Amino acid sequence: MSFRHICSAAIVASSLALIAPAAAVAEPIKNIVLVHGAWVDGSGWKPVYEILTKKGFQVSMVQEPETSFQDDVAAAKRVLDMQDGPTILVGHSYGGSIITEAGVHPKVVGLVYVAAHAPDVGEDEGELGKKTPSVLAKTEGAIKVTPDGYTYLDPELFPKLFAPDLQREQAEFESRSQVLAKAEVFNTPLTAAAWKTKPSWGIVAGNDQIINPDLERFYYERAKAPFIVVDGASHSVYESHPQPVAGVIEEAARQVGEKTN
Repeated sequence: MSFRHICSAAIVASSLALIAPAAAVAEPIKNIVLVHGAWVDGSGWKPVYEILTKKGFQVSMVQEPETSFQDDVAAAKRVLDMQDGPTILVGHSYGGSIITEAGVHPKVVGLVYVAAHAPDVGEDEGELGKKTPSVLAKTEGAIKVTPDGYTYLDPELFPKLFAPDLQREQAEFESRSQVLAKAEVFNTPLTAAAWKTKPSWGIVAGNDQIINPDLERFYYERAKAPFIVVDGASHSVYESHPQPVAGVIEEAARQVGEKTN
């Protein structure tokens, strides 16, 4: 199911609420774990973190090393182990693959995909990306590879491709503080697909240059995950439009809370 393009957390909450029948007021899930994507780190979640913590959520960020897919999944599970109860697990970009694998963790009760990949068992995001190529995939030389097999986005192209709707200074800083990602992280087939058994929600970044928005829609529709489209948003939607992103996370926590309380 998809919704009209929206750009406010209030409308997000009211729109997503339409998919669920009226229920008694219950406490939302309080634990939120945020997983970043490739080439960036957890600091990009700060705007979303601030919104959610002000509303009483307990929010943790995973700082995955990007040295292998297995290492990154282990990093997410390590933080999940630290939670004191049911948890909503959120992933951006490559972080979507991580939460798809790590989301089978028993404390995870819901998933939120933010401009993210959501492969099935046996699939990998690299191959799926080739079938629905993004602007990045069509930009020759945009992805650089070190002699020992780590990838990064050309710093000169980073602001244009990854974060065109952030302030130029912020985008340039992020371009120079990239976490290099081992090339294999994008091509490791998944062994679990948590969206098959856990309720899921999605956010499409309408002007995403890193992942084709049509691929994001495909993932969410396949997972039967209600999703919103944030018009004009770049791949950095979680930084440039934190209110609707936080709104979807909050609504996921509320809906799951109604079912578990």
